[in-house]
Amino acid sequence: MKYLFVLAVGVVGGFTVAHLVNQTASGREFFTGLDSHLKTFADAVSDGYRSRESELRRGDVTDDTKGLTA
Repeated sequence: MKYLFVLAVGVVGGFTVAHLVNQTASGREFFTGLDSHLKTFADAVSDGYRSRESELRRGDVTDDTKGLTA
């Protein structure tokens, strides 16, 4: 229970600090850049997922595990 309380305090503290930083011009610029990079990453992951799903549906699957060892 103690760890859950510490986690909750950390989350609330993080949101509070982020809100205060976002009120400055440089903070807004930082979060705008961060948002842009995260959106680019999410789009790339989504495109890769759709591409792989399309490959699997078409049946042109290659064995990408050759040469890999556990």
